[in-house]
Parts: sequence; structure tokens; C-alpha cells
Amino acid sequence: MTTRSYFATCARGLEPLLATELRNLGADQVREGRGGCEFVGDRLLMYKANLWLRTAIRVLVPIAQQEIHSPEELYDWVRSIDWQQYMTVDHTLAVDCNVRDSRITHSLYALRRVKDAICDQFRDRCQARPSVDPETPMIGLNLHIAQNQAILSLDTSWNSLHKRGYRPALTKAPLNEALAAGILLQLGYRGECPLIDPMCGSGVIAIEGAWIALNRPPGLTRKWFSFMGWLDFDAGEWAEIREQARNQVLKNLPHPILGFDLRADVAEFAHVNARNAGIGHMIPFRAQAIQQFHPPEGPPGLIVINPPYGERLEELADVAQLYREIGQVFRERCAGWRCAVFTSLESPWQEFRLPIHAKYPLWNGKIPCQLLEFRPE
Repeated sequence: MTTRSYFATCARGLEPLLATELRNLGADQVREGRGGCEFVGDRLLMYKANLWLRTAIRVLVPIAQQEIHSPEELYDWVRSIDWQQYMTVDHTLAVDCNVRDSRITHSLYALRRVKDAICDQFRDRCQARPSVDPETPMIGLNLHIAQNQAILSLDTSWNSLHKRGYRPALTKAPLNEALAAGILLQLGYRGECPLIDPMCGSGVIAIEGAWIALNRPPGLTRKWFSFMGWLDFDAGEWAEIREQARNQVLKNLPHPILGFDLRADVAEFAHVNARNAGIGHMIPFRAQAIQQFHPPEGPPGLIVINPPYGERLEELADVAQLYREIGQVFRERCAGWRCAVFTSLESPWQEFRLPIHAKYPLWNGKIPCQLLEFRPE
């Protein structure tokens, strides 16, 4: 089977974890870059990457690269590509674009020029134009222009891989699913110990932890990926890969996973999300303030918290007090447990008043953050 070069994107700071995931899937020539990893593999590996990668956002196939200085150059370059090797006039099309530090400054206009170039080529050759479907295109394209260097890629995923489908679209979520999984993987969590989130919010840390512990691929119940519309898509191969993955999923958690939140309605929301993820019967979510938290009896494990950052000045005093209380809970009640906090660089994390065992730089969107690990004695 023919191999190709791919680029899997991820949040900044997760590149080493993504590289490890790719190597574990059997990818060759894995190289970490800024915001993702290059790798080489065949079509089956691309299917597995979309199914299994926990930290990736999307998987791209670069097909052309060119220095571009104007919309006219962009149009001519895209139109010079033979698009009939990738699609027919009956395929639907969509283009995603991001531009930075370049002569072309408007992503939307660049997107339109790419779409026009492809459609005009088909109109001249076939007297018809492919339709545009921005939601579920059969051919999704990604245009990235940085410092006038343009890379055009086929997007094998289209919808972000972090959208697992178990929680509704949120206008402002503290953590997306890929970052939550990355936090757990960075801490070495593989399901070998109890896991607790005492400030669980939507439940994403607990749910991602359960999927890791169960060896459940995050894309298992996703119904559509962009590669399903490709000319070389093999439905039989894809069905076999999914069935193999399904057979590897454990039926029960090897160790308990618990979630708590101050508000009962938030804990119920987390339960609904867990139920949507197929594991609602496995994870208890309860209403409880962090100040009342006590680890359960039994062997110690991992506690992970994503507290408020206190980005607004008027919030800082309250957040500092909360951080002092979290630190006190760690010191007085969590001896023997590994305790981790994901927070922004500017948050009052010094208020934990605990020696830091390990520190990992990560990004939450555009916010520089850090994952702090403590080992209370």
C-alpha cells in the first residue's frame, strides 16, 4: 500500500505526546513541529490516526507548497493543480484557511480564491462546478499561509478530532477534550490507579480518563470523517479497523474514577456528558465543595484539578483564596497521592504553598499555561 506524508495538528505543548501516540500506532519518520507532528504512513494508518489519536486536532495530507504574495498568485497556483486526481465534479468541497505574517492578510478572501480556482478548473473541463458544503464536505482542504509560504492540504478529519460528541458545543469551555486527554497522558496516567477530579465542571477530565483506562478510542462512535468521501476510501478496511478497536475496549474500569463539583447542576451536567460517552454508569459525579474533599479509602492515585485562572483583576483575590484552600487540602488530606493542577502562568499558583514535583508548559488556546504536579507527604 502506498505511503504518504501527513501532518497531525495539536495544541502547543502537546507535540511530544502526539509524537508518542503516532509511534505507538506504527507511524514512520515522526517529527515534532510547532503545533503538530509530521509523519509517514499508509491509508490504514491514516484511518487509525483519526480513530485513536487523543491529543490531535486534525490529520492533514500536504499536497502542494508555494511562496505566495498576492491573491492572484494564490488563484493561479491552486488552479494549476490537477484536481481530478482528488475529486470529481460530483464531490462536495470546503476550504479552511489560516493566515499569519503574510502579504495576504484576509483568511476569508484567501479561502474564496482557493474555492474559485478549483471550481473554475472543473467548469472549464467538465462544464459544471462542484458544490460547496462547509459542514460535511467530501473533500475538505486546509490552506495555511505563514510568512508568505503557503501549504495546501487535504483534511482527512474536517471536524476537529477534539469534538468527541459527548458534550454540547460550548461557547467557552475551560478545557477541550484533546487537551484534557493530553494533561492525563503528560502525567503518565494509563488507568493504572484511581483518578479524581474534585472540581470537575463538565466532567471532561474524568471522561477522558475513563476512555484511556478502558482503551477506548476517542473516534469510535464518530459517524463521519472527511476521508470517507475520498476516491480511494475503502469502507471495508475502515469497518475492520473499527471492529478491531471495539474488541479491545475493556468492559469495566480497572480502578475507580470520581468527579465532584460545588454545584449540583454542574455535577448533573457532567453525569449527562458521561452518559453520552457511554460510561455514565461507571463514574459517580457528586456535589461537593473542594473544601470538603477527602480522598476515598484505598490505594492512592491521581488527583487532577483545573481551577479558575482569575484572568480578570476583580477575580484575583477570590481565586487566590481558592488556591490557598486547594493547597491546604493537598497538604492535610492527600499524602501519598499525586496531585496535579492545570492553570495559567498568571494565576496565583504560588498560593498552593507546596514544593513542585514537576512542571509542564502547555497552552489552552491562546493562554500560556502550566501543569503543576505535587507529591504531598
